[in-house]
Amino acid sequence: MDLDLPKGARIVVAMSGGVDSSVAAALMVEAGFEVIGMTLQLYDQGAAAAKKGACCAGQDIYDARRVCDKLGIPHYVLDYESRFNQAVIEDFADSYMRGETPIPCVRCNQQVKFKDLLATARELGAEALITGHYVQRLRGGEGAELHRAVDHSRDQSYFLFATTQSQLDFLRFPLGGMPKAETRAHAARFELEIADKPDSQDICFVPNGSYVSVLEKLRPGALEAGEIVHVDGRVLGQHKGIVNYTIGQRKGLNIGGGDPLYVVRLDPATHRVIVGPYEALARTEMEIKELNWLGALPEGPLTCEVRVRSTRPPVPAELFLEEGRVVFSTPQYGVAAGQACVFYQGSRVLGGGWIVREKEGMVGVAGIEPATSTMST
Repeated sequence: MDLDLPKGARIVVAMSGGVDSSVAAALMVEAGFEVIGMTLQLYDQGAAAAKKGACCAGQDIYDARRVCDKLGIPHYVLDYESRFNQAVIEDFADSYMRGETPIPCVRCNQQVKFKDLLATARELGAEALITGHYVQRLRGGEGAELHRAVDHSRDQSYFLFATTQSQLDFLRFPLGGMPKAETRAHAARFELEIADKPDSQDICFVPNGSYVSVLEKLRPGALEAGEIVHVDGRVLGQHKGIVNYTIGQRKGLNIGGGDPLYVVRLDPATHRVIVGPYEALARTEMEIKELNWLGALPEGPLTCEVRVRSTRPPVPAELFLEEGRVVFSTPQYGVAAGQACVFYQGSRVLGGGWIVREKEGMVGVAGIEPATSTMST
């Protein structure tokens, strides 16, 4: 575990109250650093108290404090609830209302943890901010590089694509080189009470996993009914709000039998859910916005691999960064606006951007694209 830090340096560990961040803190204490534990209160503790697998509220703040007491290090709780609400929760709701499928964890890392918390760590005179993420920070020829975790089943690099180079220079990820089982073993070795605690579950601020109920509260018009329409123009049924659907969804359409149909587009302007056969999901290219790049920008197109969802492996593609365009080597299915497109070369994370809604290019009946469309931009 090479952290590239002077012995005895002051560091801040972001502690969520879970196993990963607790072990990261314990390993830093064991390595002889001056460790400060810091926990963010991000949302209402009362709502979180009854939710298992949450983070940054309620029981988890208490657990983080107990770990710090065990390790003999100071522990501070920062109230970032208003920042989190504006940068993450409100953005989450707005994204759904635009017919997108958001990833609030990326926004949290981008706007709160790696921005506000990192700034606070610097103000405390720390030389690094330590987190329990499963990614690797490796030294390259031009400075710090972000790489996938050794354990690909735990890899969180997709969620950290928006990390800037200056942030990466200050961050350290001591767990990126080990599997989860080893982390649990360390927790037991350090005799931490949270050694067997379940992993936190997304989405932390959504009680009982019902994001629709959160959206209904935040945006009262979120559940406006509308039509379910085939790509050939036929109205097949009714729905109770486009926020109940995501691109590529097959189950829960409730439109009768026949050949399998999938959600291929969401139209918030008309409150329509557009469905079609699997081939209608195919995308040969797409646009991205808010590009983040780590390292020197390439001149001209770049061949690499991209991930369009956290649950999918990287696939070959060509990047046209000046145009904000990604061209796939083979068609991809179920590409959803609001998700991230993350770029890789081998294990290295080059950067990424947010997937933009496909251009309409409307033809056919009632503005619906025909079933032969590739859905490309």
